[in-house]
Amino acid sequence: MKPRPRTHWLVIVACLLVSLFCLIYPIMVIQPFRHQGVTELSVALLVMRFRAIVTVACVVLAIVATVRYWRWKTSRWKKVGAVAAVVVVCASAALSRVNVYELMFHPLGPPAFESAKTSQLDKDEKLVAILVNGAARAYPIRSMSYHHIVNDMVGGVPIVATY
Repeated sequence: MKPRPRTHWLVIVACLLVSLFCLIYPIMVIQPFRHQGVTELSVALLVMRFRAIVTVACVVLAIVATVRYWRWKTSRWKKVGAVAAVVVVCASAALSRVNVYELMFHPLGPPAFESAKTSQLDKDEKLVAILVNGAARAYPIRSMSYHHIVNDMVGGVPIVATY
């Protein structure tokens, strides 16, 4: 029995929904400053682990289903809709390979220092301070608050200051 156009359309829609889920769910769950439940975080990490394979499979299935759907005598708008869905599936597959958190939280450049006498810090400024091999550094929390991490060399020792 030959599949009908509706079957192809359902495959296209299923691929669209799965690829959008693989793209959006991890982003919605793994948000900074948001509580994550154990189960939802586990599911998001599982989705991230397998989404490359799943989204590629969705792209292939959606393209095959669209090519087969195109052969049926259906309205031009339905065919355009099928192609648009495939474009969204392809875009979702490509975007799911981008780590949005690396884009948001890019690392700080090399830290610049000034003496305590010339600094413009308030007297109540909170600092992360370190002393290694006689060399002292202080990192203002206000400056670190976005990145939460500073890589530096203090007293000849590479360190990572974080809070």
